[in-house]
Amino acid sequence: MKENFKSGFVTIVGRPNVGKSTLMNHLIGQKIAITSKKPQTTRNRIQTVYTDPERGQIVFLDTPGIHQAKNKLGEYMVNAAEHTFGEVDVILWLVEPTTFIGAGERHIISQLTKVKIPVLLIINKTDTVLKEKVAEAIETYRKVYDFAEIIPVSALREKNLEAVIDMIYKYLPYGPQFYDEETVTDQPERAIVAELIREKALHALDEEIPHGIAVCIDQMKQRKGKEFFDIDATIVCERDSHKGIIIGKGGAMLKKIGTNARFEIERLLEAKVNLKLWVRVKKDWRDSEFLMKNFGYNKDEL
Repeated sequence: MKENFKSGFVTIVGRPNVGKSTLMNHLIGQKIAITSKKPQTTRNRIQTVYTDPERGQIVFLDTPGIHQAKNKLGEYMVNAAEHTFGEVDVILWLVEPTTFIGAGERHIISQLTKVKIPVLLIINKTDTVLKEKVAEAIETYRKVYDFAEIIPVSALREKNLEAVIDMIYKYLPYGPQFYDEETVTDQPERAIVAELIREKALHALDEEIPHGIAVCIDQMKQRKGKEFFDIDATIVCERDSHKGIIIGKGGAMLKKIGTNARFEIERLLEAKVNLKLWVRVKKDWRDSEFLMKNFGYNKDEL
């Protein structure tokens, strides 16, 4: 083991839509987690790795937003997030620059009171408000929990992210390197491809539909001796009416989702991609543990 080398696990928690995946993508410097303005974007814990050969290795767990669960999928997501508290060395709690502490934040505070590890409060989206508002938010949060550090940032604008990395290293234990330096995620490529397709569907579709979609990769094959992949994927939705909207007039919506996804997948795989998308209805899959398991949300693996 290298001398003075630190390593450990860091979980990023917060309400839905505070910018957890954006923060992780910018800290890593590569797009792994999908981002969207719609809630419930991240459904699984996504593990990514940040390595500094001199200082150490940080393994990030990006978790689903902690929220009031309305179905089995919602329960799975909250469990996935809260499960990480007992497995990590440092918690990053991401909030917005406001003095209003709502029910979602209070629930997270109640969970944090049970842990004995350092909690770093990250006040995100500081580029959207005046400096005085950021100072007021810091003052408000300081009173509700004994944070190891409070760091104002803008994940989207990459402001003050070095301070986040510095503070994580400050609180990490000395330890071995878990992954080689080239590793940026433990997610299989198929899983990331499915997530990229789901992201593009989230961006393109109306508010109501995206919660009810999952993406399955039916096949993903590389052509012999070529930097070219053939990928078949199915977008699963809960209602026949949704299927029509996802396909769109003359297939226009599905084509748009496919074109946008292919661009990102080609960047990820560094190869050309022939992407074919289908749409299938599975009624109320979010309340079926069997179907959730099929689509990669297995509570036994938490």
